[in-house]
Amino acid sequence: MTRLPLDPSTLAFWNPRRVLDRLGRAPDDRGPERYSSASALIGAEKVPKRSEATHPALSANAQTVLARRYLARDARGRLAETADGLFRRVAGAVSAAEPEAAARFHDMMSRLEFLPNSPTLMNAARPLGNLAACFTLPVGDSLPSIFEAVKNTAIIQQTGGGVGFSFSRLRPAGDIVASTHGVASGPVSFMDVFDKATETIKQGGTRRGAMMGILAVDHPDILAFITAKADLARLTNFNVSVGLTDAFMRAVEDDADYALRNPRTGEPVSRLRARKVWDLVCNLAWATAEPGVLFADRIERENPTPHAGALEATNPCSELPLLPYESCVLGSLNLARFVAPGARELAWDHLRARVRDAVRFLDDVIDASRYPLPEIATATRANRKVGLGVMGFADLLAALAIPYDSEEALELADRVMGAIAAEARSASEALAKERGAFPNFFGSALAEDGAPPRRNATLLAIAPTGTLSILAGCSGGIEPIFALAYFRRILDGQELEEVHPLFAEAARREGLDARVIEEVARTGSARRTPGVPERLAAIFPTAYDVAPTWHVRMQAAFQKHVDNAVSKTVNLPREATPADVAEVFRLAYGLGCKGVTVYRDGSRAAQVLNVGARIAAPERASGERCPDCRAGALETSGGCAFCRSCGWSRCG
Repeated sequence: MTRLPLDPSTLAFWNPRRVLDRLGRAPDDRGPERYSSASALIGAEKVPKRSEATHPALSANAQTVLARRYLARDARGRLAETADGLFRRVAGAVSAAEPEAAARFHDMMSRLEFLPNSPTLMNAARPLGNLAACFTLPVGDSLPSIFEAVKNTAIIQQTGGGVGFSFSRLRPAGDIVASTHGVASGPVSFMDVFDKATETIKQGGTRRGAMMGILAVDHPDILAFITAKADLARLTNFNVSVGLTDAFMRAVEDDADYALRNPRTGEPVSRLRARKVWDLVCNLAWATAEPGVLFADRIERENPTPHAGALEATNPCSELPLLPYESCVLGSLNLARFVAPGARELAWDHLRARVRDAVRFLDDVIDASRYPLPEIATATRANRKVGLGVMGFADLLAALAIPYDSEEALELADRVMGAIAAEARSASEALAKERGAFPNFFGSALAEDGAPPRRNATLLAIAPTGTLSILAGCSGGIEPIFALAYFRRILDGQELEEVHPLFAEAARREGLDARVIEEVARTGSARRTPGVPERLAAIFPTAYDVAPTWHVRMQAAFQKHVDNAVSKTVNLPREATPADVAEVFRLAYGLGCKGVTVYRDGSRAAQVLNVGARIAAPERASGERCPDCRAGALETSGGCAFCRSCGWSRCG
């Protein structure tokens, strides 16, 4: 395959006034700042010039999101720090116990090679002090336990965290309540209580409440749970997933019945045909994109600390199975920054060095964070779980001229994540020698398997990175590029055509006709646009160009090396059927994934970003408008919707 001479130094998203401006001539010397009124507020003169590939300038979109959501403000609400000041603030706070690391931490963030989760960027060295993104809380089978969880959820959400729950311990609707001689209302009714409480919480004006609700497939209320979000106005602050067991999956294949068990007694109360439940899950996922599925037994088999408890819940985007009261800090390496212009290979040594720095950074975050509850501090420090992941994988493939849906791409995913996993383990083992193993190491599955002591019970997780990818100017997580070009409304109502920089560069080098480029902007896809050379279309597939099988195979390639889980959306075309959804779920189970979500184009009345037509007005839009800025359309990444215009994220 001919490899195009693409320049990864252009990976920051570029926002031209017209597509032809980007393709017909070089940008003017002022770079993306000329399109953003926020640049002066941020202190653009302190941001490195865009031509300095090692310290890329933030795009106009990134600067807008920074100003709106991340940068510190004074008492009057005026911006009080620059983008570089943010990185210095975070590096200084996280490295408080080892000041010699501050320069390295600052360097990898300012080069956009690594970014931590949003609460770390927002709250480091600021009053809230919570640096973790993800939490789980127990929900016991009593009113005091349920409303204690509601209270604790509010406290966590005030500090910028998302919360996951398993409702599988709650007795089913209609069951007896001995203390009142009444009957229980069931887990779904209590989920409504959590949802309404979250609706009233404003997370410091920057982040919104997000929750994951999980119910075991053998709970007597499973049918009510599966259909709970058929009404798109219900449980809007929840992602929901069904916990599928190995026994259930066998019953589906055998077309057998399986038992539903009352969690209060553990006794079977009725039986259902497994395929009836399976078909309901697939039909609802086809229609509304929910529920997702989690493979509960596989998750528990890979629990590193079974002696400390079972993994019943995950964070809102499902890449982190956590024990009750645990939290986890996340960070992502921008793979697009580890390939030099014109290179045919990654800078492997530099990548490994950044993995070591990132593991150290995330471990330091655990000690630097101020936790919203004492139980969370105790559980978190007992296992010291971190989740290092990646973003910009699709951009990396494009820079190397490798199609996303190819064996070569799967092989690269395997190599990259395998190298990151090996280096992360080595770094954690070195930290254990320096600082001690995580307190629950002895008695853990790791110790029983003869593994050397580690500082962290888990090391890797691939998160959606919706907002972080805006800041880094790269594709989200391990997702394909969502669209090569699309129309975007910025906050002042102006409409811009946003073009993926690598595609713009390649198209210009290929001498692509302007009318062809305009058609790509209309459809958002090179593969669905006549006139685009086959070799060019091959290396720039978008999310809906990639067949579902390749989505799942890519997720599995990364999951093989990830000790937590992988947040990934399998995009399905509008004409897909429930049988296609079922095949995705079966394939994900067979290939070793820990869970999977699907999104069929057009499956919600409130549709995510649709690149097929210019959006003239919100009330006529086929795309769901951002509920925060009301300007941008939402797109999905890793099971979460986010706004590229302002950085709002449904997953918090």
